[in-house]
Amino acid sequence: MSSNTASSSSAAAGSADSSANRRPSKRPKYSRFTQQELPACKPILTPKWVISAFLLVSIVFIPIGVASLFASRDVVELVDRYETDCIPPANRTNKVGYIQSSTTDKVCNRTIKVRKHMKQPIYIYYQLDNFYQNHRRYVKSRSDSQLKDPNDASVTSACKPEDTINGTNGTLPIVPCGLIAWSLFNDTYRFSRNNNQTLAVNKKGISWKSDREHKFSNKVFPKNFQNGTVRGGKNLNDSIPLSDQEDLIVWMRTAALPTFRKLYGKIEMDLNADDEIHVILENNYNTYSFNGKKRLVLSTTSWLGGRNDFLGIAYLTVGGLCFFLALSFTIVYLVKPRRLGDPSYLSWNRNPGGR
Repeated sequence: MSSNTASSSSAAAGSADSSANRRPSKRPKYSRFTQQELPACKPILTPKWVISAFLLVSIVFIPIGVASLFASRDVVELVDRYETDCIPPANRTNKVGYIQSSTTDKVCNRTIKVRKHMKQPIYIYYQLDNFYQNHRRYVKSRSDSQLKDPNDASVTSACKPEDTINGTNGTLPIVPCGLIAWSLFNDTYRFSRNNNQTLAVNKKGISWKSDREHKFSNKVFPKNFQNGTVRGGKNLNDSIPLSDQEDLIVWMRTAALPTFRKLYGKIEMDLNADDEIHVILENNYNTYSFNGKKRLVLSTTSWLGGRNDFLGIAYLTVGGLCFFLALSFTIVYLVKPRRLGDPSYLSWNRNPGGR
């Protein structure tokens, strides 16, 4: 009797100890959402579905590619590379010395033949090659607060070495400061047609509207710009606010690649086939120090934008590849058909609840 009582008491004590030492479970509460058992579409990729999908992609992509290529080919583009031809033969052994000299005549005359009728507006671009505007130090060399607020003219900490100049009254801030503004493109172009008709260049609206309204203030004016010991590029008119200096706004939207085009202006007049465009060009910008190239580009646009065959070729490539795969799978399916399994044996069909 006493032995039974002792054993029962020890068992009770053991169960109490085990319950006291038991840790709370970290197992989450069951739900169909956490266990990914909610109803879902689980398609079976049968040959018919795969072939139909490839055919659908090819039917959609191939017409888009053809339309994109035709739109790109409708763009008329005239390109003239001039950085070497606009150096006199006697100075071509020392191009850097020629371009840096303030006494040499840098006016250059170029003639461009219009191959095909060009509808207005005709966009004028300058293209630079081997110019790395995406360099980290170059991209950071600007002061956005200075461009937006006239009270932040002295905020030039990120603009070194083009941050300040030494004036008679001490150190003066440069507005706009930084290497981007300092290296502003300064080649100029004047156009005439058949030597008897001047073509006006409209430079209004060539920059982004958001840049003019939000990034460059109409109350900020250039100060002490290009007044240092070394001049980088174009000078700015001190009486015109930065929001109206669209050449600067276009230039300061830095390019991601070393070869880029930037908008110079627009010719708002049709050009006919076989017209001769005479360009009076001032070759001022120094690309010779880094073996850069300069091109003048006249281009029309289409509903797709400028001339660019890549998008059309990409669509045609993907569409053609999908059509080839659809055709290949169809032949394989007809020549050597493979018996499919019964989908009713799939786990989600046998046990829809998943438990």
